[in-house]
Amino acid sequence: MIKFHVRNRFTGEVQFTAEIDCSEDDATSAKLGLAVKWALENGAKLTEANLTGANLRGAYLEGANLEWAYLRGANLEGANITGANLIGATLEGASLAGAYLRGANLAGANGINDWVKVIQIETYVITYTAEILQIGCEQHPIADWRNFDNRRIAKMDGKTALKFWGKYKDWIFQTIALWPAKPTDAKQ
Repeated sequence: MIKFHVRNRFTGEVQFTAEIDCSEDDATSAKLGLAVKWALENGAKLTEANLTGANLRGAYLEGANLEWAYLRGANLEGANITGANLIGATLEGASLAGAYLRGANLAGANGINDWVKVIQIETYVITYTAEILQIGCEQHPIADWRNFDNRRIAKMDGKTALKFWGKYKDWIFQTIALWPAKPTDAKQ
């Protein structure tokens, strides 16, 4: 059992110290993965955590708050990220193959990679995976977005949403078609 410090991505200060079962010589990626598991079990704050390269393969992160976390190069293959908060998270180089993303809030997640694409135009951040499209805080399957009528769009954010949708709807779907997100091969 060792004590392992997880630092804040912005300040570099120790955000929490996890007690994990591994050796000092184990890879940092493995230690970070164990520290995240420890944090979830012990209520430690993961928002803004520097989790660069963490091995979270197959991790159960359902509903985890990873807002503004730095997950650059993290292995999230097969992880259950259902309903997790990834607002503003950095996912550059992260592997999401086989990850369960349904309901994950990806608004403003950055570090464009194969599985998550992000665009900012005018009022709303647009984030999409192979199956899900999130515009602002509204997240729905891409197929549903294609079928929304003006009344449904107006309910989302009134005239602002309707004007935005009228102007960018075709462009959004063209962008998704030209720059598709790679499927995670997990049930969305």
